[in-house]
Amino acid sequence: MAETGDTAEQGNIPTNLRLLMVLEEMASAGVPVTPTEVNQTLGLPKPTIHRLFATLESEGFIQRDIDGRGYSPGQRMRKLSTGILSSLRIRTARVAILTRLGEQIGETCNVALPERDGMIYIDRVETKWPLRIQLPIGTRVPFYCTASGKLYLSSLTPQHLERYAHATKFEQFTDRTLTTPERLTEEIERVRELGYSVDDEEFMEGMIAIGVPIAEANGRLVSTLSFHAPVQRLSMKDAHKHLDALKEAARHLSSLLTD
Repeated sequence: MAETGDTAEQGNIPTNLRLLMVLEEMASAGVPVTPTEVNQTLGLPKPTIHRLFATLESEGFIQRDIDGRGYSPGQRMRKLSTGILSSLRIRTARVAILTRLGEQIGETCNVALPERDGMIYIDRVETKWPLRIQLPIGTRVPFYCTASGKLYLSSLTPQHLERYAHATKFEQFTDRTLTTPERLTEEIERVRELGYSVDDEEFMEGMIAIGVPIAEANGRLVSTLSFHAPVQRLSMKDAHKHLDALKEAARHLSSLLTD
């Protein structure tokens, strides 16, 4: 006899939609989840939900988290989301917003997405100044010493942040790089309070950056908007004068996710 969970009536979820709905629940959670947690919404038989997770893991759409229990998006799922956010219609509007912001600030502006081990730049508008810092589209940068990366870390739960802080391998890029779990956790708490983050020559000597979140309607961080500049041209104090323009552009970019 066929398993009850394989009928379209079970949980009112057609069989051909179940994998998609598992991915949808994982995406909306925004943190690693277990099959049991996802199934609290879907209500599928226990063997069925575990079989769906096993299929998605074997095909590279999801992967086990560091604790061995939870699952997070895998390479294929991250590639899928990047492709969607980089679609022509969205990208055309996004570049227009970035270009306008870049003209206001006069510095290079970036949009970055979180990957498993760092942030990846998916769009940028270069400054017109001849002195510029080369971090082209596709560049991956660490979480713990960049403005965009620290914003992403601030979106994690305290438990996941602590796990990351004690598991990551800190590299000393400059003498200002935060290289201990305690200092990083303290910094991320400050980012949460402020609602924006800075890179004060922590990733690259002579470069500063400020970043703000690009969020969905529910407030969950999807990507980040930031600008960076050489300290020879812009001090951190003066960089803060552009924070309002940065936040306004982020609001316009967030609206692209729901329009």
